[in-house]
Amino acid sequence: MELSTFTARLDEELQTDAYADVDASANGLQIGPPEQDVDHAAFAVDAAEATIEAAVDADADVLVTHHGLSWGGIERVTDRQYRRIAPLIKNDIALYVSHLPLDGHQSVGNAAGIADLLGLADTAPFGSMGPVTIGQQGRLGEARSVDEITTQLETELEGTDSVQTFDFGPDEVATVAIVTGSGSDWLDEAIAADVDLLITGEGKQKLYHQAREANINAILAGHYATETFGVRSLQTLVDDWGLSTSYHAHPTDL
Repeated sequence: MELSTFTARLDEELQTDAYADVDASANGLQIGPPEQDVDHAAFAVDAAEATIEAAVDADADVLVTHHGLSWGGIERVTDRQYRRIAPLIKNDIALYVSHLPLDGHQSVGNAAGIADLLGLADTAPFGSMGPVTIGQQGRLGEARSVDEITTQLETELEGTDSVQTFDFGPDEVATVAIVTGSGSDWLDEAIAADVDLLITGEGKQKLYHQAREANINAILAGHYATETFGVRSLQTLVDDWGLSTSYHAHPTDL
């Protein structure tokens, strides 16, 4: 498959253009010639030296990540940027990135993955960011305690050793809102939506008092751990296209 076809299919599925005005990430193809052939696609959460080296070892033609290398442009290719970009070019590995589009996609996105894990029903977009959304909300089939949900996340999420819980809301959780990664800024939207629990990856210090004063539960399950679902889902999608794939985990415990 030609790289231009590969990227066009992903851009269409992820509605990449819809996020262009709100995302600091340069989503889509960041490195590589569009006419390059793709036989093997590697997937990882982060475009870092470790995952790029893994893509080289896998003899990949393209590396697909959630966090890429261009955030508002690249002014100089030196030091860290050079060490990341040079092996991609040297080994003819393209880099495709999907940041907020992969957070907000309602079926293959990061938040959708956590919603599926918890078995949420009646799901709907959540996490407004301009004209788009970057999360999902829904209802549990049966109300559960915050401790039960925390235990499930600690057990089943990839790449986390600890989940932090602020149990300031109802003892029994029936409704959940999810914004993966750094999503504590959407606590007010969760309050306005009258949900019992906000799940995100990492938080800001003010989250403690805001959640306590609003009587809402919050769970911080790890930035990396909450954002493995999207690239995993894209891998499955590309598998269905008939290409060979590999996934390269490199948890940060953050």
